[in-house]
Amino acid sequence: MRQPHTPALAPALAAALSLAAIPSFAQQPALPVDIPVDLARPQLVLQQTVQGMPRGAKQEIRVLTANFKPGDQTPFHTHRSPVTVYVLEGTFTLELEGRAPVTVKTGEAYVEPPNVKMTGFNRSTDKALRVLIFYVSEPGAPFLDPMK
Repeated sequence: MRQPHTPALAPALAAALSLAAIPSFAQQPALPVDIPVDLARPQLVLQQTVQGMPRGAKQEIRVLTANFKPGDQTPFHTHRSPVTVYVLEGTFTLELEGRAPVTVKTGEAYVEPPNVKMTGFNRSTDKALRVLIFYVSEPGAPFLDPMK
């Protein structure tokens, strides 16, 4: 089956594929009737319409992992495009300027908006935090821009 070559669809497809192997209790996406029942099925973790995706002729897809020890935090920063964080283990607390804090727990995902000042924390005193990070950017763009 040929995939449409539409830049707007590429990030959504990549997000779905990158999260397909991650178990979740979320609702299953609809599958064509000709797909055998015994095949592995992706679980929908998050579906969200976003603004601020790169619009150049080419985009770079990145999937990263990050490990936080108890008490660790990110630098105060912004992102140039939306960044999706999926928590593999622990609880991630995100403080975004001008907004209420967000808590993302194991098995949950959150889309960090572009151009918003933020910092993330592992507020636990005894448990590690592991996250999977997915984003699309202009080729070579930095993951984050530190704020002072």
